[in-house]
Parts: sequence; C-alpha cells; structure tokens
Amino acid sequence: MLFTQYYLDCLSQASYLIADQTTKRAILVDPRRDIDEYLADARAHDLTIEGVINTHFHADFLAGHLEVAAATGAWIGYGHRAQAEYAIRKLADGERISLGDVTLQIMETPGHTPESISILVFEHADDTVPYGVMTGDALFIGDVGRPDLLASLGVTADELGRMLYDSVQRKLMSLPDEVRVFPAHGAGSACGKNLSTERQSTIGEQRRTNYACAPMDEDQFLTLVTGGQPAAPGYFAYDAVLNRKARDLFDQHQPARPLTAAEFLAARADGAVVIDARDPQEYATGHVRGALNIPADGRFAETAGTVVDPASPIVVVAPQDREEEIVIRLARIGFDRVTGYLREPEGAFLDMVAEIVPASRLTVTQLRQALDQSGPPIVLDVRNDGERERGMITGSMHIPLAELPRRIGEVAGDRPIVTHCAGGYRSSVAASLLRHAGRDDVSDLLGGYNAWQADLRPATA
Repeated sequence: MLFTQYYLDCLSQASYLIADQTTKRAILVDPRRDIDEYLADARAHDLTIEGVINTHFHADFLAGHLEVAAATGAWIGYGHRAQAEYAIRKLADGERISLGDVTLQIMETPGHTPESISILVFEHADDTVPYGVMTGDALFIGDVGRPDLLASLGVTADELGRMLYDSVQRKLMSLPDEVRVFPAHGAGSACGKNLSTERQSTIGEQRRTNYACAPMDEDQFLTLVTGGQPAAPGYFAYDAVLNRKARDLFDQHQPARPLTAAEFLAARADGAVVIDARDPQEYATGHVRGALNIPADGRFAETAGTVVDPASPIVVVAPQDREEEIVIRLARIGFDRVTGYLREPEGAFLDMVAEIVPASRLTVTQLRQALDQSGPPIVLDVRNDGERERGMITGSMHIPLAELPRRIGEVAGDRPIVTHCAGGYRSSVAASLLRHAGRDDVSDLLGGYNAWQADLRPATA
C-alpha cells in the first residue's frame, strides 16, 4: 500500500493519495485545486488515479475534484446524501472499494455536514482491523467538526450536532484503539476550536485525550462542541455552495497578468479591490490608497476570504516574485477574479505617488499615552471570543475580524481608532479594512495584546 498525506499549512488542510502498488490503482481524497503535486506523484509511481472522493462539501476551500477528473478521467465520489450539479458516484455506508488487495470502506459520519463520510483503509482486503481511517471533518486530532457552519443549508446546528454525536461517540469510537486517525484539517482551521498541531493520531489516543470523545450523553456533547466556536470566515458559505457546482476549472499554469501603474489604477477605479500581500511594516511605509493589507506570510487565503467579497475583482500587490503564489492561494478558496498584479511595487509606486499613503502603527507606550488624553481613541479588539476571555484592554470594543466586514458600521468614524489582535497580523488587516471603508484616523497596535500584556508585567532581575 502507498499512503501519502499532503498538508497545506496556510489552510491547515490535509489531502490523501491511497494506492495499491501491485495493481497501480489509486484514489485521491479531499484534493485541493492546484493538482500538479498529486499528478506528479502518480506519474512517479506509475499510478492510475481512478477516483477522487470528497469526505463532504468543504466550506473552507474549493476542492479539486473537477480538476482531477478532467486530468485523469477519475469518477467523483461523495456520501449518498450529496447532491451536486456534476456527475457523482454516491457511496453507501459500508461500501467497499477495491484497489487490488488495498481496500477502502465507506463509513457514514454525518454531523459536520449531512453528507459527511469517513473512509476506512485496509492494507489487505481480509484484514479485520483497518490500517487507518480518514475522518474528514467529523473527527480531528483533539476536536470534532463544528456543526454550526452554513455549509448545510436547510439543516439546523442542533440536528447536525445530534448526528455528530452518533458519528463520533457510536461509530468512530467503536473502532479499535490501534486504528490510525487521519483528519482533513489541523490547528488553525476554523472548522473546529481545539485542533492539534499533530497530523495523525489513533482512535485510542483520541479516546483518552479528545474532550468530545469522552463518554457523555447527547445533550452534554452538544453543549461542549457548540460552545466557544470562533466566528466563521465570510467565504465559507460561498465555498460550500460552489463545491456543489459545475464551476470553471483552475489552470495553475495560466500565469497572472502583470499590470502597469496606469492599468492597475484603472482596474481599481473600475471597482477592483486592491490586496496588498506585503509585510505589515512594508505596507505601513507606503501603500496604494484603500488597499487591504493581507500579508502573504500567514493565513492569507482564509483572511482574504474573510474581508473580501467573492464577487469582487481583485488586483494584487505581492512581495517580489510571489505574485503567482498569491493567485494560486486565492484560487484555492475560489477567488478567481484576479485581474492582475503590480510588478515590482516599489518602482511602480513612483509612477503613482499621489495615490501612495502611509499607515499609522502605535507602540504600547504610544497607545497608553493616547488613552490618557482627552478624546481617547476607540480601541478595537479583533480577536476571537475565546482569546478575549483570557484578557483584554479595559474599555476596548470587541468585534472579531470575521464579523468586522458586516459590523463595520458599529465602529464610530468621529474618533481615532486603534485595532489590535494577539500579535499584529489581524490588526493590520482590520485597520486596512476600516481605511478602505472610509475611516480616516486608524492605527494598529504593534505586537498586539501580547505586547500590551508583556508591558504590564513587572520587570524581573
């Protein structure tokens, strides 16, 4: 058996290639849209990818099933409750898929979504204990999939939570302790609240350490798994619907178009959103007026999907030689309307000097001084609820970044505003979003709440 996990750090997303090395037959599970890595590995091992299975209709990324099917002729499989605009193979609970001696078996595990499945992997067809189980978003390392996302239209969070209880407590926890667990996501994903940085585990380890796998009744389970969930990024509902559609294919070999300064400004004038993916300090030194700062070195795609409307055309200011990377990362969440990018931003800025402005950033000391003066600034905390519960700046306003686009009207425009998060990434995004919306006097806090808290601690000898 060949079993390969592919892990995408920026989306905390795992996909899998499983093959029988004797028959050379293979299946892909939960692939992303830029599929070259899978195809290259298949060629290297002389494999035929016969099928691509999605464990559910993903909300946090646009899956690559259509791209894989177009490139290989593979069938596309889902749990039997799935409905899609394209041809799918509906996989029934208990159904076995033979690749030779290597065998997969479908286990229905609804709850994160109604059509969710897990996939048991048997290294040999007659094995009584599976090698492992790919759990999709039903069971994570340290957590379970949240049942409250808008991925499941027409089904309530309560109904899904009760389905999830059965899937986790009765089905997955009925597997032997030694079965390996391979989830679809890891730490950082908004699909759960307590995901581990580990990329695999065992059923036994989860039984011992995962709060949602401990014995409990259904109501206790619902209370635990629904409490304290972070706000979902705005693009989740868009991707959950788009994953059902017969959409356009993504070609990662079609390069983004470089734009002159004049073309760039014309696109912006026509309504394109400017995404500046440079480091916050570079952005603060000088950026195109109204640009959103979404740094590439971080959870770029998820953050872009949080603050940018999927229907908006986009022009990109990227770190040097990372333009195509940025376009691919946007495509992974279905944001395909990239008009082009500004080549060599620092040089191009010289051709648009009137449109280049700095951004204010404050140290903790500067913020303390401002708060002590008459007419102090609004301090806007854009962290999630769980982070704020562990400490906050007294008197600060709280709107999680994922909620800010729809709640921006709650932030008064007649006073200076200072945004902060934990360390400084999200606060720069939030400050740029406020400026984009017309707020004139906006700063972000260097070092975020971590710096504020460190400043409160007494010095030690």
